Amino acid sequence: MKLFIGLDVSLAKTAICLVGEQGNIVKEAEIACEPEALVCWIREQQSTIAAIGLEACPLSQWLHRGLTEADLDVVLMEAQARGALKAMPIKTDRRIAEGIARLLHLGWFRTVHCKSVSSQEVRAVLGARKAVQQSMIALEMSLRGVLRNFGLKVGAISRGRFDLRIRELALGNPMLEAATEPMLRARASLRHELAGLERHVRNLAQYDPVCRRLMSMPRIGAVVALT
Repeated sequence: MKLFIGLDVSLAKTAICLVGEQGNIVKEAEIACEPEALVCWIREQQSTIAAIGLEACPLSQWLHRGLTEADLDVVLMEAQARGALKAMPIKTDRRIAEGIARLLHLGWFRTVHCKSVSSQEVRAVLGARKAVQQSMIALEMSLRGVLRNFGLKVGAISRGRFDLRIRELALGNPMLEAATEPMLRARASLRHELAGLERHVRNLAQYDPVCRRLMSMPRIGAVVALT
């Protein structure tokens, strides 16, 4: 008998549902969300595994890679597949795993490309750069807001002169100095880290032939080329 396995992935546990060729539920389980545990459990099943399906999510690419390396036939399903499960009156991990298995059995899904490890690593660096940049901008906006409450306007200023301008406006008010100095130190640290990430991103693009070709076009920089 061929089995279709649906996996509903969460941070701690993975709900599993096995559906047979006739659409009947053969077995259900819940195990740790680790590739090794999943591979071990799946190989313990006596029947032929027709396919294994899991929905695209932050953990799914890691699990997909681990299961594929174990020579298991794994399908990474489009996240919109969950739309077909909305009709369920009760949505639990167990029921969602069952729904994924049934979609796999019926073929009502679209597969998603699983990115390579190197692509995910580049994406992690770009994500870190964006997070640091957004944190720095948020601090700058907070500093402007703190001073604005006292009628002190920062105005248009370059990033290089931002610290000096804030200190000029806060000078002579001990409370404002106490409020702005820690934020300025945090901003300086973020700016330093952002510069390091910018250098790393440029180096990644410089050694990639496709990125170099893209950057030969006007207005295409390292970040856009790597994205």
